[in-house]
Amino acid sequence: MQLLTYLLFYPLIKFISLQPFCVVYRLSNFVNFLLYKVFKYRLKTVRKNLKLVFPDKDEKELRDIEKGFYKHFSDITIESIKAYGMSKNQMRERYTYENIDVLEKIQKEKKNIILLCGHYSNFEWLLSIGYSTKGNGYGIYTPMTNKYFDRLFKKIRKKHKAFLVSRYKINEFMSSLDNNKYYLIGFAADQSPRKVGKSYINKFFGHRVPIFTGAERFARDYNLSVVFADINRVKRGYYRTKFIEIYDNKDSEYSITDQFIKLLEEQVYRDPNQYFWSHNRFKHLIN
Repeated sequence: MQLLTYLLFYPLIKFISLQPFCVVYRLSNFVNFLLYKVFKYRLKTVRKNLKLVFPDKDEKELRDIEKGFYKHFSDITIESIKAYGMSKNQMRERYTYENIDVLEKIQKEKKNIILLCGHYSNFEWLLSIGYSTKGNGYGIYTPMTNKYFDRLFKKIRKKHKAFLVSRYKINEFMSSLDNNKYYLIGFAADQSPRKVGKSYINKFFGHRVPIFTGAERFARDYNLSVVFADINRVKRGYYRTKFIEIYDNKDSEYSITDQFIKLLEEQVYRDPNQYFWSHNRFKHLIN
C-alpha cells in the first residue's frame, strides 16, 4: 500500500516541482481553499491556539490571522515540494541571510553550530544554509510513516546540501561528529513534549507547558554554539534570515531554552501569520 500511494502521488510532486513560481502559487491558492474552506484542516486547533495566545484580540483580528496562516501554510507546503525542482541559484536568490558573518565567526573558532528556530516562516529552506557558509545543514526530524516518501524528501533536501537525521538516532549522530568537518544542525525546538517526570515547565505565550530542552542538552554535552534563526518572509516566495547568537549562562540550568522561547515569542508577535498554528502546542497545558 505504501508503494502504491507513492507511485500515485510521485508524478504530481514531480510535476509541481518543475512548474514556474507563478504556477506554483496558483496551486498554493487552490490548496489554501481546500485546507481552509473544504477540509477545515485542524481548524479547531488553530482557533484554540490563537485564543490562548491573543486573548485581547477580537474575533475579526483572530480571523485575519487565521486566514493569513492558512495562506502561508499552503505556500510552505507547496514550496517544500518546489524545492525538488529548484536550482542552487534560485534557492540562493529566494533565501538570503542578513548577517552570515555571525556563523563564520563561530566557525573560525572551530566550533559547530545548532541553529534554533520555531515552526515559523519557511524553516524548511533554512537547511540550504550550506550554500552560503562552510559545512552542510542537518535537520532533526521525525521519519515519515511511508518509507518511500521519507526517502524522497531526504533526496529533496540532499539536493540543496541538506541532510535529515532521525530524532531516534540523534545521540548516535551527535557522538559521531567529525572534528574535521563543519555542521549546522537545525532544531525546530517549539515541539510540545510529553510531561514526563522532571520535564522543564515554563511559560510559552503566557501559559505553563512542558518545554523541549534537547537542543540545550546537546549544545552543552558536545560544546556546540547556539544561534537563533530569525526567519522572515520578505514577500511571497522570498525569505531573509537574521542570525542571533544565544550565549549560555552556566548559572541557569535552562538559559539557552529560555532565550530561545523569548526570541520566538517576539518573532510571532511581530507577524503571527507566519507561525504554524495548526500544531497543538498547548496539549499539555498546566493550570
